[in-house]
Amino acid sequence: MQSSRFRHVALIGKYQAQGIEPVLEDIAQFILRQGAEVTLEHDTALNTGLATRYPTLDVDGIGAACDLAVVVGGDGTMLHIARELARYNVPLIGINQGRLGFITDIPVHEVHASLGPMLHGDFEEEHRTMLEGQVVRDGEVIYDGFAMNDVVVSRGATASMVELRVDVDRQFMANLRADGLIIASPTGSTAYALSSGGPILHPAIKGWVLTPIAPHTLSHRPIVLPDASEVTVEIVAGRDASANFDMQSLASLLHGDRIRVQRSAHQVRFLHPRGWSYYATLRRKLHWNEGVGA
Repeated sequence: MQSSRFRHVALIGKYQAQGIEPVLEDIAQFILRQGAEVTLEHDTALNTGLATRYPTLDVDGIGAACDLAVVVGGDGTMLHIARELARYNVPLIGINQGRLGFITDIPVHEVHASLGPMLHGDFEEEHRTMLEGQVVRDGEVIYDGFAMNDVVVSRGATASMVELRVDVDRQFMANLRADGLIIASPTGSTAYALSSGGPILHPAIKGWVLTPIAPHTLSHRPIVLPDASEVTVEIVAGRDASANFDMQSLASLLHGDRIRVQRSAHQVRFLHPRGWSYYATLRRKLHWNEGVGA
C-alpha cells in the first residue's frame, strides 16, 4: 500500500461520549494500516483505557510532533482542540460521532471511505479565521483568550439588561441596552449569533458579525464588519456581566471594564473529503432541502 502523506497523526476524542473507545481503536488501527504513526492525545488515552496501547502526547507535544490531527466527537470537541493547535499550524480532520456537525463533517460510519483517500493526499483544505481578545481593567489586561466561534458579552443570570458602549477602530459606534452582544467569526455565524437573528457568513468572507442579544431598542440590528477591525465593548451599567470566549468564561465584570476583540494571527486549517461543500452542510444541518422532491 502507498505510504500515507502524513507521517505522524494525532487522534483526539470526546472521551466522555459513550462507546468512544472502540471507535478510537478502529480509527487508530486504520491509520496505522495506511502507513502513518499514531499518537493519542493524553487525556483521550487516559480516560478511554487506551493509554497502554498507544503513545500519548499533550496538546503542545502534538503541535510539535504531529503533522495531522483527527478529532472524533462533535463541534464542541473540535472548537476546543482547534484553538489549541492553531498556533502550530496542524491541519484537522473532524469525525462526527453523533449528528452531523458544521465543522466535524465526516460521519463515523464513513470513516474508512473518507479518511483513507485523505491520508494519501486526496482532500480539500480550507482556512478559518479566529478571534482573540483581552479584558482590560484600569489599563491592565486581566484576561486574554482565543475564540473560533464568538466572543459574547452578556448580563448575569439573575440581572437585568447590561448597557454597553461599542467602539470600532477607536471610533464610537453605538450605545446598547440588551441582554448582551455577540461578536462572531464566519464559523460562529451559524452558532449563537444565528439563533439571535444574525446572518450566516460564508467562511471565505473576511468579516465579523456583531449581533445584539434581545436589544431594548429594535433599531439595533446585526452588522457585518471587516475582520481587520478592532472592536471594543465597555461595560457601562449592569450587574454580573460576563465575557465568554467560546466556552471560556470570565464572570463578574465591573463597570468600566473593556473587552477588546481583533483577528487572531493564527488560522485553523480544516481538511475535508474531496467534493465537500459548505452549502451541502448548511442544507443538511439547517434542513433547507425539506419539502423538495427528489
